[in-house]
Amino acid sequence: MTRTRVRNIPEFREVMYDEKHWSILRDLRSIARRVMEVFNRHGFTVWLHGSTARGDVWEKSDVDVVIPIKTPGLIVEHILEESGFKPFSRYIIAATPTTTPKGIIYLDDEERVSVSFPLFDYKPREVEFYKYSGVLTYSQLLADERVPGVNKNLVLIIPTESGHLEAPVPGYEDYVAKVLGVSVDIVRERVEVLTRRDQVGRTGIFAKIALAPGESFEEAIERLLREKPLIRRTINN
Repeated sequence: MTRTRVRNIPEFREVMYDEKHWSILRDLRSIARRVMEVFNRHGFTVWLHGSTARGDVWEKSDVDVVIPIKTPGLIVEHILEESGFKPFSRYIIAATPTTTPKGIIYLDDEERVSVSFPLFDYKPREVEFYKYSGVLTYSQLLADERVPGVNKNLVLIIPTESGHLEAPVPGYEDYVAKVLGVSVDIVRERVEVLTRRDQVGRTGIFAKIALAPGESFEEAIERLLREKPLIRRTINN
């Protein structure tokens, strides 16, 4: 996996999409609609998160579908399989010892199409992170909306009719927070985290375990908590 680097040179610019770009975006959103529709049909709140929600995609962009509330993995898997989706791989990931572990189910062999869900209740700051990076509801996706958000290069993406505007985030945290409707604290936190990660070259994943065939998410989270007592202490607190 190619590591994304923070863009260190401040730059304000407009990016115009060509037909190839629009075609890629349409294809990715078509996949997202199919996945989100099955959960919407069952009464779940689902979000589309990241570049496919913002619009600044490329050939290898991901389709990240998020269930933002604590949900049993068995239910998520049942809905997917009942609707004809075959999981290719399943993981539990905790970005840091203090972040809420989440389950991720990948629906393709390249692990570009995923459904994720928290295994415990998200903290308010974790929910706000999705809005920081760009999140669409199912109804917004059906209306073909795009939303502003910050990418992994710490560049603010603001959609336009012909493409998007770009603005740097470091040094402009107050402006970015106002555009996104989030707290300036979450913006400053992400600048600090990604800048440090860029300098030391780490991926930022504290724990990631693959589920064994036949193992449930509930069984796997107990295994993770045994292996990572720091996470257990955070959850107990």
